[in-house]
Amino acid sequence: MQPEAGHLDGLCAAAAAHRIAIYLGTVERAADRGAHSLYCSLIFIDPRGQIGSVHRKLMPTYEERLVWSAGDGAGLRTHPLRAFHAGGLNCWENWMPLSRAGLYAQGEDLHVAVRPGGGRNTRDITRFIALESRSYVLSVSGLMRREDIGTGSAWRKMVADASADVLADGGSCVAGPDGEWVVCPASPEETLLVATIDHRRVLEERQNFDPAGHYARPDVTLLTVNRKRQNLVILTD
Repeated sequence: MQPEAGHLDGLCAAAAAHRIAIYLGTVERAADRGAHSLYCSLIFIDPRGQIGSVHRKLMPTYEERLVWSAGDGAGLRTHPLRAFHAGGLNCWENWMPLSRAGLYAQGEDLHVAVRPGGGRNTRDITRFIALESRSYVLSVSGLMRREDIGTGSAWRKMVADASADVLADGGSCVAGPDGEWVVCPASPEETLLVATIDHRRVLEERQNFDPAGHYARPDVTLLTVNRKRQNLVILTD
């Protein structure tokens, strides 16, 4: 998928028509890096249907390094969304404290964490990020079952035969700025989760702890974030 080639035009039009914002996890074949290497990218589309950021996962995890390329800081951005500022990270980079801090300092109070899926990934880190940042945290996780692998090839059948009935059990959930559940981790089934969140809860919790505000000490510890899109060449014509 290449956003600049118009591959998301239909989704952008739907966001604009319904006045909704979308965070989308995708496989990006980056045109600005030769159009062959693949990136695990998280894309923000605003309620006007405009692409606000494309965040390429900073560090592929384990065997992902056989497929994904390492990203950069260009997508470490937050976006105004009514009363909130939304930001997001991919999978295990939600465990990276400096990446989280870079978003907190840009006003993030609605954090979106996307993952392959699993309660073991969402149960602790979702509430922890909410408590650390005094933000709402949405963990959005995939569900993968044996039948999703299919049997259309000898390789697929071999993998399916060796797999459990459920490989990724979802666990999508929402935690509030006090670390308590707004929506508990979902059971391993396809479902639609809906929650109403109140920005005033962020203000109440940050009165006593604001990690990028009155409780920060930039004179002692200071983070530098390079948001330049990395490339091999600078072309001048």
